[in-house]
Amino acid sequence: MVLTEAERVRGDGSGAMFDRIAARYDVLNRLISLGGDRRWRRIAAEALALDGGTRRPPRVLDVASGTGDLAIEIARRHPGAAVQGIDASLGMTEIGRRKVDRAGFGDRITLDAGNALELPFSDHSFDAVTIAFGIRNIPDRDRALREITRVTRPGGRVAILEAGEPSAGLTGALARFHIHVVVPFVGGLLAGAEEYRYLERSIRAFPPVSEFVRTMAAAGLEEVETRSLTFGVCNLFLARPAAASPLGADT
Repeated sequence: MVLTEAERVRGDGSGAMFDRIAARYDVLNRLISLGGDRRWRRIAAEALALDGGTRRPPRVLDVASGTGDLAIEIARRHPGAAVQGIDASLGMTEIGRRKVDRAGFGDRITLDAGNALELPFSDHSFDAVTIAFGIRNIPDRDRALREITRVTRPGGRVAILEAGEPSAGLTGALARFHIHVVVPFVGGLLAGAEEYRYLERSIRAFPPVSEFVRTMAAAGLEEVETRSLTFGVCNLFLARPAAASPLGADT
């Protein structure tokens, strides 16, 4: 599914914003996370538990796939899986395709432009759905979560990685300083001040873990498990579609 310019809304967190920083995105991720983003993606990929439930190779959808880091990690950790990635940024997707080819996963990973609010897939199409550092950029999170629930098969796994406000205490205070001061400063030097001020603001504005868990439950997800990573700098949310989940974006 190719997005029109109207669908790729210009503004904070949009595909257009990520187009502007696509060429420097991976380097900046390594710098501002101090390399932690690789470990967080590995943990998310391992948590998918794609070892049963179907008689065919598992299918995974990676929403807001960006430059393909999580899709590649999933393919690496689950040798039988086929991964479909979608992202609103054409620039990020193009870089991701080149990375997929270099990693040797061109036959198992497909990256396309797509809209998380209207996933172009049938109900129950995937054994697992992931989204890493993207849910906070989606303007209608409730609708996106309902779409994610809709395309996940019964018994399948949903894994969401998202940055968060670090925990209390001295270590948490240092982590908050890094997010709110170092991240926008370094990002401003290397990419664009406004884009990385947005990153800091979006992390601050993302709801607390308990509130987001309730949002996931309202979208039809159950068995929600949370894991705090690196003093709460990142959180992993794991869930499964409820037996009678509210299908459809407009339900």
